[in-house]
Amino acid sequence: MTKSLYVRVVLIFIVVIIVSIAVGFSVSGRLYMSRIKVSFEDELVRTGGEIIRNLETTTPDQVKAYMEQMVIFPAFRVELYDESMTRIYSLDDSEPEFANDKMLETVLNGGIARNNEEHDGPRGILIGLPLRIQDKPYALFLAPKLEGLLAQFRNVLLTVLGIVLFVGSVLILIASRYVVLPLHRLTRATRKLASGDFNVSIRSKRKDEIGQLTNSFNHMAEELGALDRMRVDFVNNVSHEFQSPLTSISGFSKALKSKRMDEDKRNHYLTIIEEESERLSRMGNNLLRLSSLQTGHPTLNPGKFRLDEQLRHVVIACEPQWKAKALRVELELEETTIVADEDLLNQVWTNLFHNAIKFTPESGHIRISLHHGGETASVVIADNGIGIPEEDHALIFTPFYKADKSRDAAVRGNGLGLSIAKRIVDLHNGEIAVFSVAGKGTEFTVSLPLSFAR
Repeated sequence: MTKSLYVRVVLIFIVVIIVSIAVGFSVSGRLYMSRIKVSFEDELVRTGGEIIRNLETTTPDQVKAYMEQMVIFPAFRVELYDESMTRIYSLDDSEPEFANDKMLETVLNGGIARNNEEHDGPRGILIGLPLRIQDKPYALFLAPKLEGLLAQFRNVLLTVLGIVLFVGSVLILIASRYVVLPLHRLTRATRKLASGDFNVSIRSKRKDEIGQLTNSFNHMAEELGALDRMRVDFVNNVSHEFQSPLTSISGFSKALKSKRMDEDKRNHYLTIIEEESERLSRMGNNLLRLSSLQTGHPTLNPGKFRLDEQLRHVVIACEPQWKAKALRVELELEETTIVADEDLLNQVWTNLFHNAIKFTPESGHIRISLHHGGETASVVIADNGIGIPEEDHALIFTPFYKADKSRDAAVRGNGLGLSIAKRIVDLHNGEIAVFSVAGKGTEFTVSLPLSFAR
């Protein structure tokens, strides 16, 4: 039962109320105790003065009788002592004497005695006043009778506490339902989310922490829904990308087995099978690389190297491809030393440069520039190719996404290169941006810190 947040809130409220009341009475009692004692003492002195004025008009043998006939003080204890320190009068003779010898000596000698024990509280208030009857010293002691008053006060306090607890408990029961109800809705929605229903949403107009939690949940549900859709698209794309070369390999293999053909045609079929097999191998390697880069702790091996030399080597390595299309490659590279993972960055430049070659028409040109300033190096790879539509700019880094779908058959690729490039740049705390106009060309800008820090 106590595992319920609703019950816990109510119990905590009740405990807080009890502790608060106890602390409040304790603190207020200590703060006002001195005032209470002064007020009681003033009242005792005033009452004692009236008694003394009446007693001083009597004779010693009439004192006891006079006190018994005249004094009725239900709120005070009154005791009278003669010069021999003998109690000659008390409202209740069965009660013990509350004046000690030292106080009696003080009062009989004409002084005023007070009980100054602070820890005794109101119960310890005691006043001793001197008086003389026919030149004989007497001592009059007065103390408040607090038993009935304190009992009444306790009853009032318990009544107030009971009312506060009852009313507070009823109110907190109502208020707690208001607080806990949205949590129940969140719990039900979370169960739906766990079962795979990502269309769940909770309406809330609250602006407090519960409202913020609800908004965060709705945002999480939207993100998970988008992630699930991406997962489905990813699986579909992987299936499609693998199915195409497998179909080609299967078809040409059957043709080789079932048909008679000359050596040139046989070699042509074998070449296609070899190319499709290599395509499958590249796709598998890219998927493994992307999966490795997207894990929580990919392995990086940063080291110092010349970034401008690395870019030159990439251009030289791809020379057969860009020369086959009679492309003009312009280099504008500042001498730049960087600390990063050389192998991974080589993959970035290779992917971007290959894309530029694939989507640039024959006799086109590609420009690669490198500049550095402050703590950042900036690499720009620009071409005058087919460009990327503006609506596709935010999607080109998604795995298997191809902006120019009409060229899928003509331009080989599996849509993983840019995803891998972006992940590598992100791991180096850098940024990659694209600027492109359809039909006029594309420009990729990669910004990297000169000194990579994990």
